[in-house]
Amino acid sequence: MTGKDPVFLLCDRIRETSFALHSYLRHGHLEKVYENGLANRLRKLGLSVQQQYALAVYDEDGTVLGDFIADLLIDFPLIIELKACRTITDEHVAQLLGYLRASRVEHGLLINFGAPKLQIKKYVLTDKD
Repeated sequence: MTGKDPVFLLCDRIRETSFALHSYLRHGHLEKVYENGLANRLRKLGLSVQQQYALAVYDEDGTVLGDFIADLLIDFPLIIELKACRTITDEHVAQLLGYLRASRVEHGLLINFGAPKLQIKKYVLTDKD
């Protein structure tokens, strides 16, 4: 096997694209501006990106309990939760982890465009989490 795992390559592309967008727009815009900008740039790279995508929340027996809205869903699947605030907080992390657990999606990125320096954190949930 050569090279990196596909999910890490995907996350690298998203990080690079987020950094370029943040370098261009800087901080100070509404979250929706960054969402639209990142979605636009990722689509230009050929990725399938869905904005404000409803994902089902499941109970442990598989019953659908409701849904939540992911800022961006990349067809890996990978959930991207965007923020435009001073810094990432524990509540933001808990929100993304809750989304991952509830939707049974394994990979997620938390990206904050609101700080002077771009913040990106990657999370992976396994069946053990």
